[in-house]
Amino acid sequence: MAGHSKWANIKHKKAKEDARKGKVFTKLIKEITVAAKQGGDPAGNPRLRLLLEKAKQENMPAENAARAIKKGTGELPGVHYEAVTYEGYGPGGIAIIVETLTDNKNRAVAELRTLFSRGGGNLGEAHSVSWMFEKKGVIRAQDSKFSEDELLEKLLDFNIEDINITDGLLTITTDPAALGQVRDAVVGFGMKVDDAELEWVPKNTLSISAEDEEKAYALLENLEDHDDVQHVYTNLE
Repeated sequence: MAGHSKWANIKHKKAKEDARKGKVFTKLIKEITVAAKQGGDPAGNPRLRLLLEKAKQENMPAENAARAIKKGTGELPGVHYEAVTYEGYGPGGIAIIVETLTDNKNRAVAELRTLFSRGGGNLGEAHSVSWMFEKKGVIRAQDSKFSEDELLEKLLDFNIEDINITDGLLTITTDPAALGQVRDAVVGFGMKVDDAELEWVPKNTLSISAEDEEKAYALLENLEDHDDVQHVYTNLE
Protein backbone atom coordinates (compact mmCIF):
# COMPACT_ATOMS: atom_id res chain seq x y z
CA MET A 1 0.00 0.00 0.00
CA ALA A 2 1.37 3.44 -0.95
CA GLY A 3 0.60 4.91 2.47
CA HIS A 4 2.96 2.64 4.45
CA SER A 5 5.87 4.56 5.95
CA LYS A 6 8.97 4.14 8.11
CA TRP A 7 7.65 6.88 10.42
CA ALA A 8 4.76 4.62 11.44
CA ASN A 9 7.26 2.04 12.74
CA ILE A 10 9.46 4.68 14.39
CA LYS A 11 6.37 6.20 16.05
CA HIS A 12 5.32 2.75 17.27
CA LYS A 13 8.73 2.13 18.87
CA LYS A 14 8.68 5.61 20.41
CA ALA A 15 5.27 4.85 21.92
CA LYS A 16 6.88 1.90 23.70
CA GLU A 17 9.49 4.24 25.20
CA ASP A 18 6.77 6.68 26.24
CA ALA A 19 4.88 3.83 27.89
CA ARG A 20 7.93 2.99 29.99
CA LYS A 21 8.19 6.63 31.03
CA GLY A 22 4.50 6.71 31.99
CA LYS A 23 3.76 9.49 29.49
CA VAL A 24 1.22 7.34 27.69
CA PHE A 25 -1.08 7.38 30.75
CA THR A 26 -1.58 11.15 30.50
CA LYS A 27 -2.60 10.98 26.85
CA LEU A 28 -4.86 7.97 27.38
CA ILE A 29 -6.65 9.61 30.31
CA LYS A 30 -7.41 12.65 28.13
CA GLU A 31 -8.77 10.45 25.33
CA ILE A 32 -10.88 8.35 27.70
CA THR A 33 -12.33 11.51 29.28
CA VAL A 34 -13.34 12.92 25.90
CA ALA A 35 -14.66 9.58 24.57
CA ALA A 36 -16.79 9.11 27.70
CA LYS A 37 -18.73 12.27 26.84
CA GLN A 38 -20.48 10.14 24.21
CA GLY A 39 -21.48 7.61 26.91
CA GLY A 40 -19.71 6.00 29.82
CA ASP A 41 -20.74 2.42 29.00
CA PRO A 42 -18.07 0.71 26.83
CA ALA A 43 -20.69 -1.71 25.46
CA GLY A 44 -22.41 1.15 23.67
CA ASN A 45 -19.33 3.24 22.96
CA PRO A 46 -16.86 1.48 20.60
CA ARG A 47 -14.24 4.25 20.88
CA LEU A 48 -14.27 4.07 24.67
CA ARG A 49 -14.07 0.27 24.54
CA LEU A 50 -10.94 0.39 22.34
CA LEU A 51 -9.32 2.96 24.63
CA LEU A 52 -10.04 0.91 27.75
CA GLU A 53 -8.52 -2.16 26.10
CA LYS A 54 -5.43 -0.12 25.23
CA ALA A 55 -5.24 1.21 28.79
CA LYS A 56 -5.32 -2.37 30.06
CA GLN A 57 -2.53 -3.36 27.66
CA GLU A 58 -0.45 -0.44 28.95
CA ASN A 59 -1.08 -1.60 32.56
CA MET A 60 -2.88 1.58 33.51
CA PRO A 61 -4.53 1.17 36.95
CA ALA A 62 -8.26 0.51 36.52
CA GLU A 63 -9.12 3.31 38.95
CA ASN A 64 -7.38 5.84 36.67
CA ALA A 65 -9.56 4.83 33.75
CA ALA A 66 -12.70 4.78 35.90
CA ARG A 67 -11.98 8.29 37.17
CA ALA A 68 -11.41 9.55 33.61
CA ILE A 69 -14.77 8.10 32.54
CA LYS A 70 -16.55 9.81 35.44
CA LYS A 71 -14.94 13.12 34.52
CA GLY A 72 -16.12 12.65 30.95
CA THR A 73 -19.69 11.86 31.95
CA GLY A 74 -19.78 14.71 34.46
CA GLU A 75 -19.98 12.51 37.56
CA LEU A 76 -16.71 14.09 38.72
CA PRO A 77 -15.46 17.62 38.04
CA GLY A 78 -12.67 17.83 35.51
CA VAL A 79 -10.86 19.87 32.89
CA HIS A 80 -12.71 20.51 29.64
CA TYR A 81 -10.62 19.20 26.76
CA GLU A 82 -11.34 20.19 23.19
CA ALA A 83 -10.27 18.08 20.19
CA VAL A 84 -8.49 20.28 17.64
CA THR A 85 -6.65 19.09 14.51
CA TYR A 86 -3.81 21.12 13.04
CA GLU A 87 -2.17 20.74 9.63
CA GLY A 88 1.11 21.91 8.21
CA TYR A 89 4.29 21.18 6.30
CA GLY A 90 7.67 19.96 7.45
CA PRO A 91 11.20 19.78 6.00
CA GLY A 92 11.27 18.69 2.36
CA GLY A 93 7.61 19.63 1.97
CA ILE A 94 6.19 16.65 3.88
CA ALA A 95 2.57 16.97 5.01
CA ILE A 96 1.79 16.68 8.73
CA ILE A 97 -1.49 16.27 10.63
CA VAL A 98 -1.46 16.85 14.40
CA GLU A 99 -4.40 15.76 16.56
CA THR A 100 -4.62 17.46 19.95
CA LEU A 101 -6.76 17.48 23.07
CA THR A 102 -6.29 20.81 24.78
CA ASP A 103 -7.83 22.98 27.47
CA ASN A 104 -6.37 26.12 25.85
CA LYS A 105 -6.51 26.41 22.05
CA ASN A 106 -4.65 29.72 21.96
CA ARG A 107 -1.71 28.32 23.89
CA ALA A 108 -1.67 25.10 21.85
CA VAL A 109 -1.65 26.78 18.43
CA ALA A 110 1.06 29.24 19.49
CA GLU A 111 3.32 26.48 20.81
CA LEU A 112 2.72 24.24 17.78
CA ARG A 113 3.46 27.11 15.40
CA THR A 114 6.77 27.63 17.21
CA LEU A 115 7.64 23.91 16.98
CA PHE A 116 6.86 23.85 13.25
CA SER A 117 8.92 26.98 12.64
CA ARG A 118 11.94 25.82 14.65
CA GLY A 119 11.74 22.43 12.97
CA GLY A 120 11.98 23.81 9.44
CA GLY A 121 8.28 23.69 8.62
CA ASN A 122 5.20 25.84 8.91
CA LEU A 123 1.72 25.49 10.37
CA GLY A 124 -0.93 25.69 7.64
CA GLU A 125 -4.63 26.41 7.38
CA ALA A 126 -7.39 23.87 8.04
CA HIS A 127 -7.66 21.30 5.21
CA SER A 128 -4.33 22.41 3.74
CA VAL A 129 -2.94 18.85 3.77
CA SER A 130 -5.73 16.54 4.98
CA TRP A 131 -6.84 15.97 1.38
CA MET A 132 -3.64 13.93 0.97
CA PHE A 133 -4.81 11.46 3.63
CA GLU A 134 -7.70 9.07 4.29
CA LYS A 135 -9.11 7.96 7.65
CA LYS A 136 -8.51 4.22 8.01
CA GLY A 137 -8.58 1.57 10.70
CA VAL A 138 -5.01 0.53 11.56
CA ILE A 139 -4.07 -2.49 13.68
CA ARG A 140 -0.50 -3.21 14.79
CA ALA A 141 0.64 -6.47 16.32
CA GLN A 142 3.97 -8.08 17.20
CA ASP A 143 5.46 -11.42 16.22
CA SER A 144 3.00 -12.55 13.59
CA LYS A 145 2.95 -16.33 13.37
CA PHE A 146 1.57 -16.02 9.84
CA SER A 147 2.86 -14.62 6.57
CA GLU A 148 1.13 -11.68 4.85
CA ASP A 149 -0.54 -14.08 2.39
CA GLU A 150 -1.70 -16.43 5.17
CA LEU A 151 -3.23 -13.54 7.10
CA LEU A 152 -4.93 -12.18 4.00
CA GLU A 153 -6.53 -15.57 3.45
CA LYS A 154 -7.67 -15.75 7.09
CA LEU A 155 -9.19 -12.27 6.88
CA LEU A 156 -10.90 -12.61 3.50
CA ASP A 157 -14.32 -12.09 5.03
CA PHE A 158 -13.33 -8.63 6.31
CA ASN A 159 -12.82 -5.34 4.52
CA ILE A 160 -9.00 -5.46 4.56
CA GLU A 161 -7.10 -2.91 2.48
CA ASP A 162 -3.50 -3.80 3.25
CA ILE A 163 -1.35 -6.21 5.29
CA ASN A 164 2.33 -5.44 5.85
CA ILE A 165 5.03 -7.06 8.00
CA THR A 166 8.18 -4.98 8.46
CA ASP A 167 10.88 -5.59 11.10
CA GLY A 168 8.58 -7.96 12.96
CA LEU A 169 5.73 -5.45 13.18
CA LEU A 170 2.46 -6.43 11.53
CA THR A 171 0.31 -3.58 10.26
CA ILE A 172 -3.22 -4.23 8.97
CA THR A 173 -5.14 -1.40 7.30
CA THR A 174 -8.92 -1.74 7.17
CA ASP A 175 -12.07 0.12 6.34
CA PRO A 176 -12.83 2.22 9.45
CA ALA A 177 -16.09 0.35 10.11
CA ALA A 178 -14.25 -2.99 10.21
CA LEU A 179 -11.61 -1.98 12.77
CA GLY A 180 -13.17 -3.62 15.84
CA GLN A 181 -14.07 -6.85 14.05
CA VAL A 182 -10.62 -7.28 12.53
CA ARG A 183 -8.95 -6.52 15.84
CA ASP A 184 -11.04 -9.22 17.54
CA ALA A 185 -10.21 -11.68 14.75
CA VAL A 186 -6.47 -11.04 15.09
CA VAL A 187 -6.67 -11.55 18.86
CA GLY A 188 -8.57 -14.75 18.12
CA PHE A 189 -5.57 -15.96 16.10
CA GLY A 190 -3.52 -15.81 19.32
CA MET A 191 -1.66 -12.61 18.44
CA LYS A 192 -0.98 -9.67 20.76
CA VAL A 193 -2.45 -6.45 19.39
CA ASP A 194 -0.48 -3.34 20.35
CA ASP A 195 -2.74 -0.75 18.74
CA ALA A 196 -6.14 -0.61 17.04
CA GLU A 197 -6.86 2.98 16.04
CA LEU A 198 -8.53 5.16 13.45
CA GLU A 199 -5.62 6.95 11.79
CA TRP A 200 -4.89 9.41 8.99
CA VAL A 201 -3.16 7.25 6.35
CA PRO A 202 -1.42 9.05 3.47
CA LYS A 203 -2.70 8.26 -0.03
CA ASN A 204 0.91 8.45 -1.22
CA THR A 205 4.21 8.84 0.61
CA LEU A 206 6.94 11.39 -0.12
CA SER A 207 10.65 10.62 -0.32
CA ILE A 208 13.00 13.46 0.74
CA SER A 209 16.76 13.94 1.12
CA ALA A 210 18.63 12.33 4.02
CA GLU A 211 19.32 15.78 5.49
CA ASP A 212 15.65 16.80 5.36
CA GLU A 213 14.60 13.39 6.67
CA GLU A 214 16.73 13.83 9.79
CA LYS A 215 15.18 17.25 10.39
CA ALA A 216 11.70 15.85 9.72
CA TYR A 217 12.07 13.06 12.29
CA ALA A 218 13.26 15.61 14.87
CA LEU A 219 10.21 17.80 14.20
CA LEU A 220 7.79 14.87 14.31
CA GLU A 221 9.21 13.63 17.61
CA ASN A 222 9.07 17.12 19.14
CA LEU A 223 5.42 17.39 18.10
CA GLU A 224 4.68 13.97 19.62
CA ASP A 225 6.26 15.09 22.90
CA HIS A 226 3.98 18.13 23.28
CA ASP A 227 1.59 17.65 26.21
CA ASP A 228 -1.52 18.51 24.18
CA VAL A 229 -0.65 16.32 21.18
CA GLN A 230 -2.32 12.93 20.95
CA HIS A 231 -1.32 11.76 17.46
CA VAL A 232 0.98 12.88 14.64
CA TYR A 233 0.61 11.65 11.05
CA THR A 234 2.74 12.36 7.98
CA ASN A 235 3.20 11.31 4.37
CA LEU A 236 6.97 10.96 4.88
CA GLU A 237 8.06 7.71 3.24
